[in-house]
Amino acid sequence: MPWVPGLSEWKWWAKLLLSPQHRIAYRARRRERREIAQLKVLPRHTPAVTSLLGGPVALVDAASFLWTYHDIFQQEIYAFQADRERPYIIDAGANIGLSVLYFKRLYPASEIVAFEPDPTLFAVLERNVRGHGYEDVQLVRRALWSSETTLGFWQEGADGGRIAVGTDPTTTQVQAARLAGYLERPVDFLKVDIEGAETEVLRDCRDLLGNVTHLYVEYHSIPGQPQSLPTLLEILVSAGFRIHLQPCSVARQPFLHRNAAPGLDLQVHVFALRD
Repeated sequence: MPWVPGLSEWKWWAKLLLSPQHRIAYRARRRERREIAQLKVLPRHTPAVTSLLGGPVALVDAASFLWTYHDIFQQEIYAFQADRERPYIIDAGANIGLSVLYFKRLYPASEIVAFEPDPTLFAVLERNVRGHGYEDVQLVRRALWSSETTLGFWQEGADGGRIAVGTDPTTTQVQAARLAGYLERPVDFLKVDIEGAETEVLRDCRDLLGNVTHLYVEYHSIPGQPQSLPTLLEILVSAGFRIHLQPCSVARQPFLHRNAAPGLDLQVHVFALRD
């Protein structure tokens, strides 16, 4: 019977025949899978540092980090084509800074304003952004709302913190700013991921949305609170956008069980596009 290479032999020959570029990519994927596997076993809300992005990135919760890493760096849901070398980007709800790091990799010369109200997460955001050498990013420790005020805020401990509504516990007070003041010039990309405040904020600045070329909103539906997705879509359409929707977190059997994610009964990716 002729000799047939086993699986291990095929792997050896495949690795030998790969080009240097393929070998580098193969080793990078192995490192990525190994690092992801290590993060997956961490208990919730355990601070850690990962090397998934090359340099060290601090995180506060591995589960939410991996969810965000998948969306931003593997799926690249924020990928866009700018018309200029130094695009102006507003990151509303920057969390620990993964979106900022992505935008800076995409457009190193970009001008970025990033908002994060949670004082604990803001410290991690600042550590990650400055630690990667981005001193030109404007970091703003403010919530976004329809007025400049002080609001009760629920620190969820990961990426779900929000302006306290209904039965939410108020764990701290945060200062709020209006987005309108940052939209009085052309905006290449506006990202809005502010855990339920998105419709209120965009309603307040709807007359200025014509200055925005690319707009991403993560819509959040909170049980016990009125759903505002129709209003949100009307605001975007009236500003001249075309809409593309993708599911983010949805209930598989909504007639029986409506919890799509902790504290939410629906999450939707909303991409607002210009023709």
